[in-house]
Amino acid sequence: MQGKQISFLRYLISLLCVAILAAGGMYLYMTPATLTEETASEDDELAKVHALFHAIQDNYYKKVAPDTLIEGALAGMTDSLDDPYTNYLGKEDANSFTQSLSDSFEGIGATLSMIEEWPVVVQAPVKGSPAEKAGLKVDDKILEVDGEKTQGKTLNEVVALIRGEKGTAVTLVLQRGDTTFDVTITRDKIAVASIESELDEKNATIGRIEIVSFSESTAKELKETIEKLRKEGALSFVIDVRQNPGGYLDQVEIMSSMFLKDGQTIVQFATGDEIIDKTVASKNLDDGFKVTEPTVVLVDSGSASAAEIFAAALKESANIPIIGTTTYGKGTVQNVSEFGDQSELKMTVQKWLTPNGEWLNETGLKPTTTVDLPDYAYLPPLSSEQVLKAGDESKNVQNLNTFLKALGYTTNGNSFNEDTQKAVESFQKEHDLEVTGAMDSSTATAINKALFEQIQATDPIYDKAVDTLVTTN
Repeated sequence: MQGKQISFLRYLISLLCVAILAAGGMYLYMTPATLTEETASEDDELAKVHALFHAIQDNYYKKVAPDTLIEGALAGMTDSLDDPYTNYLGKEDANSFTQSLSDSFEGIGATLSMIEEWPVVVQAPVKGSPAEKAGLKVDDKILEVDGEKTQGKTLNEVVALIRGEKGTAVTLVLQRGDTTFDVTITRDKIAVASIESELDEKNATIGRIEIVSFSESTAKELKETIEKLRKEGALSFVIDVRQNPGGYLDQVEIMSSMFLKDGQTIVQFATGDEIIDKTVASKNLDDGFKVTEPTVVLVDSGSASAAEIFAAALKESANIPIIGTTTYGKGTVQNVSEFGDQSELKMTVQKWLTPNGEWLNETGLKPTTTVDLPDYAYLPPLSSEQVLKAGDESKNVQNLNTFLKALGYTTNGNSFNEDTQKAVESFQKEHDLEVTGAMDSSTATAINKALFEQIQATDPIYDKAVDTLVTTN
């Protein structure tokens, strides 16, 4: 399996748009608590809330449904915490969130949250989703959906615009840093496989295991996958948690325990500055199933939460090499509680620390060996809505020249000059497109696709892991 996945492209998008508010993350897996009416007992602290509720009901110039005010008040309380991972989820959002931790979605595959009145991608898109293929990245701001501006809309309203039937298209205008660009995405059903694996194409003694998420049965899947690869001849493993947004805490604890000696620390938990608990490797977690073969773990900036716990545990307690780039940096744990009406509260309840006591929140885990993708892999894909031609000068033209050069064509400068036109003509001819010398919609799509395939085929992070294992053996 040579270089699978990873950023830039994913040129096809389909925002899994489950308003997965900040879906990726890490969640305590337990019998859900139920929030009853007693939680909102009428005491002095709520007197002002009740007064405002009745004032609006009695005096506002038009009728407002009581549920609308109540839902707004509940959402407002969690919003006031300024924590993107603590949210009040109405019935629809709660259902979407639950689906985000299951094995399939419908939408485009991205996780959104409202930040300063804008919908923003807050976790790496689901692997293999249209959002990933289109190149959506963490911190991308959605400015428009099919021509409608998103500022001022609620998250639900934005999600409603992006959602739609499988096979239909949606166009997003995105802002990434100082660059604004658009992508047209075909909506689809996104199947989320928890684990994918195969033997390395060149060295059949190396088994590659890609952990997409830490869902309800991922630990069981990992054990079965390792047993299968062992039977096929694997003597060492590359564990790939790049672009893994997290998942259930109990699953990552079991999986980490498989690689550690009993008694070694997996993760510590704290509230404030006080460590209140820790989890150590044990037979109670892994049922005695251990992985003692040489192993390397791959991470990147999309590896978050549970993926970071896994990598940190193996790095600090088992001295297993971590290769890639610094991880996302999500150092908190959430719990989900249910109201009686199918709405939910997703709330941060703890912070987690590495075995060495480090809190990685907003800093991330540094790999043992840093290896990155080429710079062009992080540029936004070419817009299929804009025609670029001779004489044009813009950031988009500069990116076009960069992409063409990455594909082996000769380009110079930041303008659409003679070299650019010749390169475009050559590309069009080689890909059976109309030879115009201008970058139109079909040419932009073809260039994005070619780059996506090139990055898949050449993965320096994975190659370094293989070299490390071969050298070790």
